[in-house]
Amino acid sequence: MRRTSSLRLSSIAAALALSTACLAQAQTMTAPAPVMPAQPAVAPGAPAAPMAATGLPRMRGEGNARYVCGGIGSDESTAMRAAMKDHPLSLLFARPDGAYLANVDVDIKGEGGSALRLRADGPVCLVDLPAGKYTIDASTEGRSKSQSVTLGGGPRTVDFRF
Repeated sequence: MRRTSSLRLSSIAAALALSTACLAQAQTMTAPAPVMPAQPAVAPGAPAAPMAATGLPRMRGEGNARYVCGGIGSDESTAMRAAMKDHPLSLLFARPDGAYLANVDVDIKGEGGSALRLRADGPVCLVDLPAGKYTIDASTEGRSKSQSVTLGGGPRTVDFRF
C-alpha cells in the first residue's frame, strides 16, 4: 500500500509539474499581430471614396442637386459634422433646447423654381447645389420656417429651431 501511495504521489507531482510548465509557456507566448486589410492607394486629385466608406449614408438625388441626411447616433453625427466643410450647404434641425429633430419636410427653391424637395430623416443634411440664391422652407410637427441663403464661396450652414 505504501508503494501504491508513493506511485500516486509521483504521478500527481509529475502532472502538476507538467501543468505548471505548460502554463508558464502559455503566459510567455504572444498572439500574432492581426493582419489589417490593405487600403487602396488614392492618387492625388482622384475623387474621394464613396460616402458610405466614410461612415455616412449615401448621397441621394440626381444631377447637381444631391443630398444626404443623418446624424442619428454619435458616430454618424460626428461623421456628418466633419463632412459639413465638404458641401456647399448644411442644414441643422433642432428644438430650441438643442434636442435634435428628424422627419422634417424641406423644400429648397432657387431662382428658377424648386431645386430640391426632401424629407430629412436625421437632424443634419448635407446638400450639394450650384452657387446661387435659395429659399429654404422647412416644416415639422405643424410648424413651418423659412430662411434664405446664398451659396458660392464656401460652405454655409442654416440652422432651423422648432
